[in-house]
Amino acid sequence: MSSAVHGFTDDALGTGDAVGVAEALRSGAVSRAEVLEAAIARTERVDPSLDAVQVRCFERAAAAPETAGVFAGVPAFVKDNTDIAGLPSCHGSAAFTPHPATATSGPGAQFLHSGVVVLGKSTLPEFGLTASTEFTDRAPTRNPWNPEYSAGASSGGSAALVAAGVVPIAHANDGGGSIRIPAAANGLVGLKVTRNRLLDQPGVRSLPVQLVTEGVVTRSVRDTAHYLAAVEQYAPNPKLAPVGLVEGPSARRLRIGLITADVLGRPVHPDNAAVLASAVTVLTGLGHEIVEMRLDVEPRFVEDFKQYWAVMAAAMTLSFRLGHRGYFDPRKLDPFTTGLIGLAKRNPFGAAAAAWRLRSGTATYDRHFAGIDVLLSPVLSHPAPRIGELAPGQPFDELFTKLVDYVGFTPLNNVGGGPGISVPHGLLPAGLPGSIQLAAARGDERTLLDLAYQLEATSPFPRIVDRSAAAGAA
Repeated sequence: MSSAVHGFTDDALGTGDAVGVAEALRSGAVSRAEVLEAAIARTERVDPSLDAVQVRCFERAAAAPETAGVFAGVPAFVKDNTDIAGLPSCHGSAAFTPHPATATSGPGAQFLHSGVVVLGKSTLPEFGLTASTEFTDRAPTRNPWNPEYSAGASSGGSAALVAAGVVPIAHANDGGGSIRIPAAANGLVGLKVTRNRLLDQPGVRSLPVQLVTEGVVTRSVRDTAHYLAAVEQYAPNPKLAPVGLVEGPSARRLRIGLITADVLGRPVHPDNAAVLASAVTVLTGLGHEIVEMRLDVEPRFVEDFKQYWAVMAAAMTLSFRLGHRGYFDPRKLDPFTTGLIGLAKRNPFGAAAAAWRLRSGTATYDRHFAGIDVLLSPVLSHPAPRIGELAPGQPFDELFTKLVDYVGFTPLNNVGGGPGISVPHGLLPAGLPGSIQLAAARGDERTLLDLAYQLEATSPFPRIVDRSAAAGAA
């Protein structure tokens, strides 16, 4: 078993979460310069093993003016599909020639509103279209818990950096599980919010089916809760009641629907099933009622999602060709992206029909919460794969079949627009962290954060420093 890779040490960052670091900065216990120096040193120490950083801007961070916000002065990374003025955005693709963005996007500004200091951009697979941060032209992003394994995707770089202790919080976004998948693979908290809760990437809200939402990956529930409470005030959506700050667990007892089979009705890997059973035991012990359920979706849901995913790949490629003339070469796209584009071209009418059917996904999602407060399920159908198993260079149909076998639970929240959260729980073989997913009705992030707090308090999250110490002792 490979040793864990992390940067935790006795420096200004310590082992604290983002709330803790921000409190230390406000009290004067540590200085902004000390915290940035610590994060930069950790980056230099661990990234040669993880390959999670796409762009570095350390000097710019050090020279940046003081920030305000809940995480004022806390170092962080932005996923490299989100524009920050002066930094390149290559969307994980070799097709881009790096060039600085002229303006900060809405989601970028929303993230900066929390007060974080950006150290650079984190890696993602090309256009965020797959579930492992791997490439055909460079080294993959590795899982710090065990570098022989995938860090997940598409926010894989952000998740690896937070799990490894380089920074306590990093930007992420989620179009089919891209916050929750890497959060699960790396033992983090990853909340996908309700559709339109936060600002979106340009053009997202004009799509036939709006899948993508913005957020962060963190090591604690309180970091996720404080981030959401802060940034939802940046551009409030009057159609959604604000979540506000959820500061800890309540005594509320819930009716929880237990989902053990994926969208195709298939059981999950025994290791994932054991983690789920452990979470059920904890929640039952807390007094919650558990009711066995199944995902109520049409059998063709997976094929429809595949067809629509192909349309998104084609639309993004066209958008980049038009918007980055002279800086984008589609001949350098990886085989998985070109496979998706080919699928969209071969069956344009089928893609349109798929999009029409997926638009009913909101009603489908809502039906699951008739008499149920929360759905409990695995995040993924099997543990994180070894590096190479989901590499983008393999035949398209083979890779997509593997993705369906892996990502069996997260896409429904994107189609339905409801919130879902990945919560660490227990350990898997190979030294990897376990995780479960909680989902709630649209607009009900408060219940998810409340329940996540309860799990965190009753069954503390696994820590990479303990994994590293155990490996060293062995």
